[in-house]
Amino acid sequence: MSVTLGIDIGTSGTKTLAVRESGEILASASAEYPCSYPKPGWSEQDPSLWWNATIATVREVLAKGHLKPEEISGIGLSGQMHGSVFLDEQGEVVRPALLWNDQRTGAECAEIEAIAGGREALVRMVANRALTGFTAPKLLWVRTHEPKQWDRVRTVLLPKDYIRYKLSGTFATEVSDASGTLLLDVANRKWSDELLAKLDLDRSLLPDCFESFEVSAQVSAKGAETTGLKPGTPIVGGGGDQPAGAVGNGIVRSGAVSATMGTSGVVFCHTDEPGFDPEGRLQRGCHAVPGAWHVMGVVLAAGGALQWFRNELGKAEVLAAKEQGVDPYFLLTDEAATVGPGAEGLFFLPYLTGERTPHFDPHARGGWIGLTVRHGRAHMIRSVMEGATYAMRDSLELIREMGAAITQIRVSGGGARNALWKQIQADIYGQDVCTINASEGPAFGVALLAMVGTGTYSSVAEACDATIQVVETTPVDPSTKGLYDMSYPIYRGLYGDLKGRFTAMDALVRGA
Repeated sequence: MSVTLGIDIGTSGTKTLAVRESGEILASASAEYPCSYPKPGWSEQDPSLWWNATIATVREVLAKGHLKPEEISGIGLSGQMHGSVFLDEQGEVVRPALLWNDQRTGAECAEIEAIAGGREALVRMVANRALTGFTAPKLLWVRTHEPKQWDRVRTVLLPKDYIRYKLSGTFATEVSDASGTLLLDVANRKWSDELLAKLDLDRSLLPDCFESFEVSAQVSAKGAETTGLKPGTPIVGGGGDQPAGAVGNGIVRSGAVSATMGTSGVVFCHTDEPGFDPEGRLQRGCHAVPGAWHVMGVVLAAGGALQWFRNELGKAEVLAAKEQGVDPYFLLTDEAATVGPGAEGLFFLPYLTGERTPHFDPHARGGWIGLTVRHGRAHMIRSVMEGATYAMRDSLELIREMGAAITQIRVSGGGARNALWKQIQADIYGQDVCTINASEGPAFGVALLAMVGTGTYSSVAEACDATIQVVETTPVDPSTKGLYDMSYPIYRGLYGDLKGRFTAMDALVRGA
């Protein structure tokens, strides 16, 4: 029996799975941790939180699954993309990590595009425009605003790669996660020496880069003692949470698209070529499948918008759910189901942490538009769900525009665990959506990658075919689709109507 571990370092918590070669999950464990927001638009985390959560969840999985350390044949790592972990010469953390949803680097993004010779020139080098969430502008920000800290930095790692380092003592990354740094030559699957030189960044700051299935490190004696694993256990490259989640959803061939409604929302499409768009309207990167690429659109606060509502305006539901022993989200969505599609003309803009696709605007702000005295909590909840889904459709429309033939949409994340939200997605996307037997996303995906890297399967596609099947399809309701098709252009127009005001609002908050 081959058993691999999949470890996913998320924004709100870490999840670890033990997975048999058949795809059966033998044990799982999760540990939550907080995020820090020192200033408006900033988002940081202490990397020690990830490591402590990894230790706890690995030990819990071994215990729950009654697994001996020698039964673990390999480990796959996944994690939130774009974050930056700054290490000094001794491998100690210099400052809290800047996360994917941190918006402080607008000036650095403009600087990068100017140094590169314009947006199109930058896209030709690294396949993407400069976005505030990416890693490269974070490096420039620290170099400019915290020069004493920057002088101490000797290595920069992505979140999951920090866990690899703690497990093994090895600095390494892989192509799918590295694609989100803005420093990878995506077409050629290697670091961009050209852009590094232009930005005056030393190549030695970055770890060696592997394919996602390749063994990149082994658990060290120290890592084994801390986690309960066996020294020498192979650790494969793994993947950024979105490419890894795509593997976990079986998105390893052209035609199938995943729509993941997690804290952020991602529409992910497999491609056989790197492609090129001079405006960089969709994020492009190396897939966790060797010799393949992907395009994806990102909504910064998709499920995160409903999470915000739960935390700030749904405290009564949280208390009631605790008393009833149920998930508070089910109480919220049950309430939303009491009103019809379109929430009687109420729209919600989910730009709670700025927005990426398609607006690329760190100043964008969320809000309800169209409130009347007829609207109550149920309308507000439903409009949050619909607004996040409209935002996902923005990315889906761009993928359709580039000529991709979408034969199937697989939904996952929180938006796939609820019948109402699945129906809203089908009707807003205008296409049937389906769910699969595997619901653990990135952690499951990297467990499969570990099986490929350690020889259980000969390819990523073979691993997915052996373990993943469609189990349910939610068909489009034609009449509701018609209503949403009429409503969607109104939603799209609201950003343009308010864009100038968002910048002014941001200036007020910052005291400018």
